[in-house]
Amino acid sequence: MERFTISLDDTLARQFDELIAARGYSNRSEAVRDLIRGAIETDRQRDPPAGHCVANLSYVYNHHERELAERLMGLQHAHHDLTVAAMHSHLDHENCLESVILKGLTADVRRFADSLIAESGVRHGKLNVIALQAEHHHAHDEAGEAHTHYRPAC
Repeated sequence: MERFTISLDDTLARQFDELIAARGYSNRSEAVRDLIRGAIETDRQRDPPAGHCVANLSYVYNHHERELAERLMGLQHAHHDLTVAAMHSHLDHENCLESVILKGLTADVRRFADSLIAESGVRHGKLNVIALQAEHHHAHDEAGEAHTHYRPAC
């Protein structure tokens, strides 16, 4: 592990300590590591989509909107290769929150998320993408079916 030292003025150091306490970090190093990972991922998001990712797509919609729930479910079924899991929550008498876990090629995941968020009646859509990198390629079964394992890129 590599170490480095940074200098902060007293006010910024106090504000940072308040932030890490509020978020439950046990030390500054853990907080700085997460900030760096976040900055790297944010920067990576600026690049054109490439490679594989895992993502969480969250959105709110009015379930009284004509056939919207069926259209959303239809889109998920049409992209079953990307859709890993979905969770549905009733917010009130009209609004529902869905969170959909996606995995696949980043360009395909973004395209699918954009199409779902663009459905009339969908509000507050947000996609959180985490880039993946290939870890290793091997076969588990007797038939020798090979597949690749992926892990977060940073």
